[in-house]
Amino acid sequence: MPRHNRIKQYLEDSYYHIYNRGVEKRLIFLDSQDYGVFLSYLKEYLLPKDEEELFRRLADPQTSYHDRDKILKALRLNNFNDEITLLAYCLMPNHLHLFIKQKSANGIDRFMQSLSTRYTGYFNRKYKRVGALYQDTYKAVGVVTEPQFIYLSKYIHKQALASPGRTLQGWERQPSSYEEYLGQRKTEWVHPEEVLAYFSKANPAKDYQAFVEEQDLGPVENILLEEL
Repeated sequence: MPRHNRIKQYLEDSYYHIYNRGVEKRLIFLDSQDYGVFLSYLKEYLLPKDEEELFRRLADPQTSYHDRDKILKALRLNNFNDEITLLAYCLMPNHLHLFIKQKSANGIDRFMQSLSTRYTGYFNRKYKRVGALYQDTYKAVGVVTEPQFIYLSKYIHKQALASPGRTLQGWERQPSSYEEYLGQRKTEWVHPEEVLAYFSKANPAKDYQAFVEEQDLGPVENILLEEL
């Protein structure tokens, strides 16, 4: 029988912890460009695509051939704004975590297949390698209880806080959505609102920071660790 985190039967309007690591636990992000490229793919996939504006620019006789080529590529690019909502993320040197709400029945499979294939292609071209980048097909665990929902983002953000970044000198945190949760950064394709709704209406970011940075692991966090 397959393990619970390998079953690919997803429900509409449901929440999932998605994670994966490099083959043989090797690094999948070697420098700041790698992190930036992966984040740029998330942005392109999760922001709504303004096809009307793209077609308008394509029809404009003043649009250069170079810009036309970029517009055609943008029109062909997959977009998952109507299928996926990203609540939280963390990118580590050899693995990644995503907290996702799936809005369509097969959104996660399509999103992760496209994201993984595209990033692997970039990584292999840059580092002149061939073959799989990830250890296996991504893992997915359904979030089925309220404590799981509240603690999952904490678990993901503590990954970033626990590491100074083995490959990036001077980084205090790995790339993550923690700053969105603290109100220090606004990113259109990251949605902390549902989680922050569980915290103080007067200052949810401050309460959330205290929640994440407390030292003791809760029982739900220990369960999340057992998944990996």
